[in-house]
Amino acid sequence: MAGKVALFAFNGDPMCVIHVLLNTLDMHDRGYDVRLVIEGAATKLVASMSVPDDPLHGLYTQVKDKGLVHCVCNACASKMGTLASANEQGLPVGGPMMGHPSMAEYRDEGYDILIF
Repeated sequence: MAGKVALFAFNGDPMCVIHVLLNTLDMHDRGYDVRLVIEGAATKLVASMSVPDDPLHGLYTQVKDKGLVHCVCNACASKMGTLASANEQGLPVGGPMMGHPSMAEYRDEGYDILIF
């Protein structure tokens, strides 16, 4: 039986984000209950990845279309200037810890956490 994994993308380097997108899709395709949380500097890419000519657009669109983006950090997206884009894209935005997602909530629900 496949497990439950929450992938937290903190690093805003596109070379790191591509790997979290790839792993999110791979785990989903293998039957994992996988959730992507976009946090920290990675939130700055939310707007650019939605643009068709962005190198990450194809993977990002697949992840979004499969409903695998579980949360975009409200506080970080606000700080990075991408909160409006996240809302326009219909992404779930939140965070019970002063606007940040809680890793403890994912652990309480039985998710292993991987940080990128």
